[in-house]
Amino acid sequence: MYFTDRGIEELENRRGEEEVTLGWLAEQLRTFVDLNPDFEVPVERLATWLARLDDEDDE
Repeated sequence: MYFTDRGIEELENRRGEEEVTLGWLAEQLRTFVDLNPDFEVPVERLATWLARLDDEDDE
């Protein structure tokens, strides 16, 4: 298990039953980056990866 998996597991345990929109998630990511600018690049990479999950051109 990666160290980061603990946070993912906590998210799943605490909020796994909730449904959210991608718009809500995007706003939360923006707020997080505003509060933690050192994480701008990893958050941008995650957002881009999520946005392109269904792109067949990237295979």
